[in-house]
Amino acid sequence: MKKTASLARKPSAASSPAGRVRIIGGQYRRTPIAVADVPGLRPTPDRVRETLFNWLAHLLGDFSRLRALDLFAGTGALGFELASRGASSVTLVECSPRAVDALRALRQRLDAGAVQVVAADWRAAVARLAPASLDLIFLDPPFDAGLLLPALEACLRLLAPGGLLYAESAQALEGPALAALGLEIVRADRAGAVHFHLLRGRVC
Repeated sequence: MKKTASLARKPSAASSPAGRVRIIGGQYRRTPIAVADVPGLRPTPDRVRETLFNWLAHLLGDFSRLRALDLFAGTGALGFELASRGASSVTLVECSPRAVDALRALRQRLDAGAVQVVAADWRAAVARLAPASLDLIFLDPPFDAGLLLPALEACLRLLAPGGLLYAESAQALEGPALAALGLEIVRADRAGAVHFHLLRGRVC
């Protein structure tokens, strides 16, 4: 994960040095991503992204047609990882000006044409996106802000049929809250204090 002052983060053990993560697969493999000097900014550890992208490769196979959103982008580690693996389009939404500048600089350095960086509040960004326009959405809001369930609910209309949501949280997501949203867990795991989940709409 990755986050900003408004997206304060929790500590976690990462496999990369402090202040840096790396893209672990695809055309941008081994590219370092600096963690901008923004209070609370903390990227998803490399090992968590590796697990997640193994899940996605197993479930989705070819990434070339994927349209994706990284709604609380921070360093952009998740979004750039997906773009590196050939996604059709990846939109990174971030509200911290310093983090946005870093995202745009990385996009330019990589010449990542599939990536769009949007400087906006997450609610405003979601409101502007078309229904059923996305195949994959990454959600990693601050653990203590109570945003995950509202963000999941707001993003449901954006998912195309068969689309997936990725969510990180301080506690495991469980049945009743997800069922109320019409979601089910496809995969879930834990790394230290971080619980991470892959979700989809329940099949009736």
